[in-house]
Amino acid sequence: MNRKCIMGLAILFMLTITGCGKPPANAPQQVAVKATPVIQKDTPVTYEYVGEIVAKDEVQIQSRVSGNIARKFIKGGDSIRAGQPLFEIDQRQYAEAAADAQAQVAQAQASLGNVRRNLARYKKLAAEGAIPLQTLDNTASQEEEAEAVLRAYKAKQAQAEINLTDTVIVSPVDGRIGVGELSVGRFVQAGSTVLATVSTVDPIQVRFSMSENEYLKFAGMGSSPEDWGKNLKLVLSNGSEYPLAGQLEEIDRGMANQTGTLTMKAAFGNPKRLLVPGMFARVVAIGETRKEAILIPQRAVQELLGKTFVTVVSADNKAETRHVVVGPKVSNLQIVEKGLSAQDVVIVEGFAKTQPGTPLKVTMIGPDELNPETK
Repeated sequence: MNRKCIMGLAILFMLTITGCGKPPANAPQQVAVKATPVIQKDTPVTYEYVGEIVAKDEVQIQSRVSGNIARKFIKGGDSIRAGQPLFEIDQRQYAEAAADAQAQVAQAQASLGNVRRNLARYKKLAAEGAIPLQTLDNTASQEEEAEAVLRAYKAKQAQAEINLTDTVIVSPVDGRIGVGELSVGRFVQAGSTVLATVSTVDPIQVRFSMSENEYLKFAGMGSSPEDWGKNLKLVLSNGSEYPLAGQLEEIDRGMANQTGTLTMKAAFGNPKRLLVPGMFARVVAIGETRKEAILIPQRAVQELLGKTFVTVVSADNKAETRHVVVGPKVSNLQIVEKGLSAQDVVIVEGFAKTQPGTPLKVTMIGPDELNPETK
């Protein structure tokens, strides 16, 4: 072999060796993802229900007497106490009626006193035989009649005084008054015109509904409403947890025909007046405890065509899609009933950029980074 052939073979060998050290031009690139190990622990299961905050008592304020509103002692939205004056009806006609009734009582008392004096005198005369007994009997009847007249006038006076007192309308409960109260000068009809509405605010109630199957599930766990309803939690619409626990207070007499649900009301203390009627919140009830439950972050769960999937990091550091069966949610975690083991690592960020078999550049994150607010 001549020198030129030897030089050509050497160059070809060098190019071959150099080329073997480079990856193929179409080799897949690693995709950066964040992942976390599966959690396995005994886990109390919670059940959530959408609830509406309602007043425990809502009282429509009406007047017992008719007349024009003369004064208002409150404004809409005020917090009020039981017995606090709210409105005053024009008192003039009721004050006059009370004065007339008082005068009639005084007149009846004078008449009765006169009859009683005559009766005492006639008793002495009758004993001496100076007057007929018929005169004594007639005077005794006059006394009874005068006593009846006095009782009638006293009853009339009492009613007049009650009417006069009722011109000042007070709140029957502690609570907050609505903003739609009537204005000064408005005529109100006794027993029909609603002057304002007062809602109690502490405690307050949350109304929610439970399906028949959910109710039977609790019953199947050996729990009565008196058991699981003692320590209820409340999650507000902004995701924050209300600091005070509540308890089940009312259960409807039966299932609603149209919805097949059972309506319940839970009471929560509301000393700072944070909860107001009309707000929506989630009632959280603690159910059974799942032994060695598999949990993953809710943000790792993917749903497609009615099925649930997660993407896991395989043993060779590639993306692997798993079909899973999920159970109840626990805070920001999801119980997985089938499809994962305690040794699996699930992708929580970046799975949308991966396909099965995609090489991964994995950054592991811990529980403190799983908060939805830091997502």
